[in-house]
Parts: sequence; C-alpha cells; structure tokens
Amino acid sequence: MAEKNFFEPKQSLNIKGRIIDLSTPKVMGILNITPDSFYSNSRTKTIDEALTKAAQFLNEGATFIDIGGYSSRPGAQDISTSEEIDRLVPVITSLASAFPEAVISIDTFRAKVAEEGILAGAHIINDIASGDMDEKMFETIAKLQVPYMMMHMQGTPQNMQQNPVYNNVLLEVIDYLAKKIAILKSLHVHDLVIDPGFGFGKTAAHNYELLNQMEAFKIFKLPVLVGFSRKGMIYKTLGITAAEALNGTTVLNTIALQKGAGILRVHDVKEAMECVRLVERLTG
Repeated sequence: MAEKNFFEPKQSLNIKGRIIDLSTPKVMGILNITPDSFYSNSRTKTIDEALTKAAQFLNEGATFIDIGGYSSRPGAQDISTSEEIDRLVPVITSLASAFPEAVISIDTFRAKVAEEGILAGAHIINDIASGDMDEKMFETIAKLQVPYMMMHMQGTPQNMQQNPVYNNVLLEVIDYLAKKIAILKSLHVHDLVIDPGFGFGKTAAHNYELLNQMEAFKIFKLPVLVGFSRKGMIYKTLGITAAEALNGTTVLNTIALQKGAGILRVHDVKEAMECVRLVERLTG
C-alpha cells in the first residue's frame, strides 16, 4: 500500500483540515479587485459587487474563489504592497463571513499580502512568481502552513511579453518547477499545486507547445492548475477580442482536462463546470 501511495499522484489539498478532493477536476472563479485587469467584465469595484460575483461562482459550481488585487496582465501598472492589502483584506473578510464553505485563494506574489490575506480568512496562496518576486514568500508559506499554488513566469508582468525566449520551453518550465518544489519540500510545504503559466512570459507558440505536451507535468505527481481564460493565446490566434473568447477558452479547457488538469482557473464558471462534467462522462 505504501508503494502504491508513493507512485500515485497527489489528488487532494488540505484546507485547514478540510480535504478538497481533486480526483475530479475543480473550477476556480477569478475575482479581480482591480481597475485594470485585461478582461473588463472580471473587475469588481465594491464589496457588494464582489459578494454578488462570488455567490454566482459558487452557485455555478466553483470550489475556489481566486481574489486578486494586483493586475498581472502584460504591462500592468505596479502598485504598492499597502494598496494591494487595502484592496484585498476587506473583500476577503466579507467573503469568508458570507460564504464559509468557499475556499478562498489570494492571487499575490508578495509575502506580506499573503500573510495578511490568510489572517483575514483566506486559505490558499496563488503566486504567479513562485517566490521570485519576494524572497520571503517561501518562508511565509512554510510558517502559515497553507496550500501554495506556484506558477512559472519568465520576467515580470511589466516586461514578460516583450521578448520571451526559450531553447526548449517544456524542459525549462519543468526544470524551474522542479527546483522550486525541492526547496518547498525542504521547508515542509506539502500541499502544492503547479501552474505552467500559460500567457506569462511566453509566445503563442510557447503556450501551445506546453499545452500539446502537458501530460509531461504528471512527472511531479502534483495537481496541475491551468489558466487560459480569455487570454491572448486564444483571441489573438482567432482574430477576436477577449470578450469574444469564451468558446476558445472552453476548447482549451477541454483539451487540458483530457491531459490531466486538476483545476481550471476561469472567468466563466458555468461553462468550465460543463467542460468538467462532459470530460468526466467521457473518461469515467
């Protein structure tokens, strides 16, 4: 039995003693507390708007609500740590009170924001920089003992799409994640989720190469999160806008599920849940 467990992929997250089963993929709804996120319909300006959007996500089947107070779109404006905290904490507090069943993740690369958000009632840290933009992030995660979602990104949100270059994008992303996982394991952080970072420091060709070979990430035996929702790899390829990219998002989500994705991070929860149900029907 021990040998079987060793070789099987980890398919759950421990959320303060509550086990989230990822043997069936789950959906994460994107809740942006920002004025400049790339998809305008994802922005919320008030706590009431955030609560309404979160209620919709949960009613449609989302397990996770991912709250971000810092836009990571290409060329995004940098804001201070204190401003990010001021945007996030009141919303997290309100959501945790209104929806105790919701699993709240914080989309941040700053350790101080992560800590304040967890203290306010959030459960998970979702870091686009895997600790590269704040040297205190890993030790903070180890201290908090919360699940950590770690993404590959080449560069920063301000410069990541200027000229991304790889010799072999798949091998370089795998090597990067392997090194980060080793460090986190040494710090006794065991609830990890990996994210290949579609659209973060990658050309469309890089993105589709990663998607085409996504089964390779099974080597880590960890849950894989993917985020294609309405991104440029869809709408630029199709010659449309982000507002028109739901159908393309559904296509890529379906492919990713068939290749082993455990969490879909999306703007449109209902449609993502339909992808999960249909793929599960196909494979189960």
